[in-house]
Amino acid sequence: MSLVKKFATVASGTLMSRLFGFVREMLMAAAIGTGPVADAFYAAFQFPNTFRRLFAEGAFNAAFVPLFAKEIEAHGTEGAKRFSEEVFGVLFTALLALTIVMELAMPLLVRFLIAPGFSDNPQKHDLTVALATIMFPYLICMSLAAMMSGMLNSLRRYFAAAIAPVFLNIILIAVLANGWYRGHDSLAVGYALSWGVLAAGIVQLAIVWIAVRHAGISIGFRRPRLTPNVKRLLILALPAAITGGITQINQLIGTAIASGQNSAVSSLALADRVYQLPLGVVGVAVAIVLLPELARALKSGNLKEAANLQNRSVEFTLFLTLPAAAALLVMSEPIVRVLYERGQFAASNSTPTVAAILAIFGLGLPAFVLIKAFTPGYFAREDTRTPMIFAAVSVAVNISLALALFPTMGAPGIATASAVAGWVNAAMLLAVLIRRGHWGADIPLLTRIPRLVLAAAVMAGVLHMAVARLEPYLASSAPLHTQALTLAVLVSAGSVIYFAVAFGIGGASLGMIRRNIKRGAASSQAGE
Repeated sequence: MSLVKKFATVASGTLMSRLFGFVREMLMAAAIGTGPVADAFYAAFQFPNTFRRLFAEGAFNAAFVPLFAKEIEAHGTEGAKRFSEEVFGVLFTALLALTIVMELAMPLLVRFLIAPGFSDNPQKHDLTVALATIMFPYLICMSLAAMMSGMLNSLRRYFAAAIAPVFLNIILIAVLANGWYRGHDSLAVGYALSWGVLAAGIVQLAIVWIAVRHAGISIGFRRPRLTPNVKRLLILALPAAITGGITQINQLIGTAIASGQNSAVSSLALADRVYQLPLGVVGVAVAIVLLPELARALKSGNLKEAANLQNRSVEFTLFLTLPAAAALLVMSEPIVRVLYERGQFAASNSTPTVAAILAIFGLGLPAFVLIKAFTPGYFAREDTRTPMIFAAVSVAVNISLALALFPTMGAPGIATASAVAGWVNAAMLLAVLIRRGHWGADIPLLTRIPRLVLAAAVMAGVLHMAVARLEPYLASSAPLHTQALTLAVLVSAGSVIYFAVAFGIGGASLGMIRRNIKRGAASSQAGE
C-alpha cells in the first residue's frame, strides 16, 4: 500500500469521526450553549482527554510502535505478543492505581488544576467535580485502546484504529437526541453526556481489541514486571507523552486560565472542534502512518527512503493545510454561525467570540500540523528527550503569553498564546533536524512551499471579498439553509481557486502525485 493510500485510510476514519464530531458539537451548542453546564462539561472532559493523549496516544505512538516493530522484526509475532503482554500488565495496573487516586482527589484537582476560576461559583465547581468523576475511568479504556491501535498500525492495519473514535461521537449524538426527544434540561443532558463518554471508551476498546485478535495476536494478562523491554518503553514514553500531547497540554493550561471568565471554556472548546477537523484528518493521519514507516526505513538503513518519507509528508500536510488555515482566517464568523448559532448558543450571542478564537487557531494550524510531521523524525530514532525539551519551552511560551493577554483579550488571548507556542515548537523541531543532518535540502519541497503559500493567499483574498459581498446571505437574519448553501458555495469556490492556482504556478502537479504514489507502492512492496 502506498504512503498516500495509507494516509487516506487513516484520514478517512478520522474524517468520519470529525464530521460526526461536528454534528455532536452542533447539538451540544443548541442543548447547553456556552453557559455554566457547558463550561463544567468541557472542563471536566478536558482532564481525562488530556491524560489520554499524554499517556496513551502520544506515548504509545512515539515509544511503543518502534519497539513493537523491532520485536516483530527480531522475534516474530510470538515475540511481539510477549512484549505486548508485558506492557499490558504494567499499563493496566498503573492506570488502575492512577484512576483511583484521581477519583479520590477530584475536588482538589478541579479547584487547583482543572478550573480554579470555578471556585467562586460553588454550583459550577461541584458540577465539574461530579462530571469529571464519572468520566475519568474513560482514561483506562482509551489508554489500552491506544496500545492496541499502536499494534495495529505497526502491523499495517490502520482502519480499525482510525474508525474506533467515531463511536464516541455516535454515542454522544444518541445521548443528545434522546435528551431532545424527552425534553431534558441542560443539567440532565450534562450528566447523560458524561455517562456516554464512559460508555464510548468501553466500545472503542472492544473494537480495537477484536481487531488485534483478528490480526493474529491474542493478549493475555501477565503479572506486572519491569522487564528490560518495559523499562526501555518507560524511558522513551515519559518524554514522548509530554511531546506528543503538547497541544493538549497547552489546551489544558488554556482551560485553567479561561475558567476565570464566564463562557470562555466552552467558547475555546467549540472553536477547537472546528480547527481539529483539518488537524485531525491531515496531521494525525500523517503522524500515525509516518512513524512506523520511518522507523522501518531507518532500521533497514535506507536513509534515502527515510528522507523522502519526511519531505513528502511535509509537502502533503502543507498542500492540504494551508488552504484550510486561510479559510478559517477569513470565514470564521460564517462558519461558526452556520455550525452553532441556534438554541442556547444563539441566545447567548457567542458567535463573535468563538469566531475570533477560530480565526486565531487558523493562523496556528500549519504549525500544529507540522509538529505532527516533524516529531516522527525524532521518535523513529528513539530520541524522545529533545522534542520534550522543545515542548517544555513551548508550554512556557504559552503560559506566559496566555497570562499576559487574557486580562485584555479574554479567550482570544489564550488562542493567540497557543498559536504562537505552536510556531515556536515547530521551528525548533525543524532547526535541530536540519542541524543534525536528519533533514536534507529537498529542492522540489523548497520551491513548492512558497507557491502553496501564494495560492492560499490568493484564495483568502478572493474569499474575503466574496464574504463581504454575500453578507446578506450569511447574516443571522437569513434562513439557515440560505446561510449553509452560501457557505458551501464559498468553500467550493475557494477550493477550486486554490487548486487551480497551486497547480497553475507549480505548487503541485499531477505527475508529482503519481510519482509519490508509485514510489510509496514500490517501497511498501520492498518492505513486505
